[in-house]
Amino acid sequence: MAQKPKVVVTRKLPDPVETRMCELFDAELNSSDRPMSSDELVDALGRADVLVPTVTDRIDSRILSRAGPNLRLIANFGAGVDNIDVATANTRGITVTNTPGVLTEDTADMTMALILAAARRVVEGAQVVQSGGFSGWSPTWMLGRRIAGKRLGIIGMGRIGQAVARRAKAFGLSIHYHNRKPVSPRIAEDLDATYWESLDQLLARMDVISVNCPHTPATFHLLSARRLKLLQPHAIVVNTARGEVIDEPALANMLARGEIAGAGLDVYENEPAINPKLLKLPNVVLLPHMGSATVESRIDMGEKVIINIKTFMDGHKPPDRVIPAML
Repeated sequence: MAQKPKVVVTRKLPDPVETRMCELFDAELNSSDRPMSSDELVDALGRADVLVPTVTDRIDSRILSRAGPNLRLIANFGAGVDNIDVATANTRGITVTNTPGVLTEDTADMTMALILAAARRVVEGAQVVQSGGFSGWSPTWMLGRRIAGKRLGIIGMGRIGQAVARRAKAFGLSIHYHNRKPVSPRIAEDLDATYWESLDQLLARMDVISVNCPHTPATFHLLSARRLKLLQPHAIVVNTARGEVIDEPALANMLARGEIAGAGLDVYENEPAINPKLLKLPNVVLLPHMGSATVESRIDMGEKVIINIKTFMDGHKPPDRVIPAML
């Protein structure tokens, strides 16, 4: 019987996923769920055939340079791979996979929730009630903004962007988007979506902005201080993608000065640290990176990781291999 591959998992995963991993592989689990330090990651890469990291693990070129001779696969538990130096891994003969698709609907749900929460001041209202400050209905109190009839600008029209568009269309928002290239005519017609080649022009004309693009060198601070200033004063910015896409200090300053109306953020530029200004603002809804945090999504992600490992170890091309040129 062939020896089972050594699979090191960096964080605690759902029980059904860990149980299946232990059945199929020589799996080393992290029951404490404490993030690994850089030295611990180096140690893990030194003894593993397969590493299963998450978004909190930075697998950079320095760490990869110290990988052991048996490391052949990094099966990321997550769709984004900005935590991994994929190009360096590729040059060292290490395959990288991810878990696309399975978190699309949940992340799109959270995006819609943040749009509604920011526009309708949901968190502010809940805090008033929970603190005992609700003294009765008033015709001019806690007024938010209607979203029906407003323009939604989606930055990044991949799987998640399209799922957001489907939901937003049902709420009566008109759909606009900026992407590296237009979606197919069929998708554009189905979503009634308008393509904007110029991001600057899109930002200047939208009521709501939703960030749904990956973090790459090309998208770092895509919403820079200059571009944020193009937004209208009543605009809302929502981000369920990656914090690095937005210049967070610039966004915090504009929100504090009332230069834009509000924001709904699930991700941050220096997670888990959050700009202190954002924490003090009443017009911001802040969530702890929970866009894909459903039982179903996390189990599906784990199953994808297992399929990628098993397919790779059986000598076949894993279904979710990440190619450096695609980044």
